[in-house]
Amino acid sequence: MKREIIITNDGSKTIHIPEWNEQYHSIHGAIQEAKHVYIKHGLAFFLASEMYSKASEVSILEIGFGTGLNAFLTAIEAEKLNVNCNYVGVEGFPVTKAEIEALNYSEVLKNRDLFKAIHNTLWEEKTNVSKRFQLKKEEKQFSKIQTINTFDVIYFDAFGPRVQPELWIESIFKIMYDALKSKGVLVTYCAQGDARRAMMAVGFTVSKVEGPPGKRHMLRAIKG
Repeated sequence: MKREIIITNDGSKTIHIPEWNEQYHSIHGAIQEAKHVYIKHGLAFFLASEMYSKASEVSILEIGFGTGLNAFLTAIEAEKLNVNCNYVGVEGFPVTKAEIEALNYSEVLKNRDLFKAIHNTLWEEKTNVSKRFQLKKEEKQFSKIQTINTFDVIYFDAFGPRVQPELWIESIFKIMYDALKSKGVLVTYCAQGDARRAMMAVGFTVSKVEGPPGKRHMLRAIKG
């Protein structure tokens, strides 16, 4: 399937799949979207919660590691806030080295070494990328995740339900629910009604919150 690099409205690049008319990140701004959805409404929301006050670190599962942008932004925040972060990124079809090298996140965010370190880690191997950020990249289908009561936050960044509806159903969200600790948080850019109802059906308490540029809403779900 053909993939091409495009520039989004905030000047950061993303990967576009013409056959699907789908992107890895929002055309309205790849970095803007990631910061809004995953850092502001995921990581920062959890760090401000009562649950984080009882923990020594934050554990994050990313569904759709993709370009590594969400991991990169999280690693930057972890260092800035002095927060220990254990991060697992799951990806069924890893992005190529050439595609990674064509992206400009390290230039825009002015941290070439950290971005390079994230992508130089070996798959299936837990690595201390920086003082505060530990990363493990896992190549597998999301349906194969079997982790129980492990993560504080899930970044659900799969391709949208228009092109991959099988990733937005009850059986997948049950896996996500089980993977989270009590009061854990799942965030996603998607606000589709069917996805929201699938989350609620497996036990999540789901809220619509303000979306990133170009989207009215996004979803945040809390494990009961």
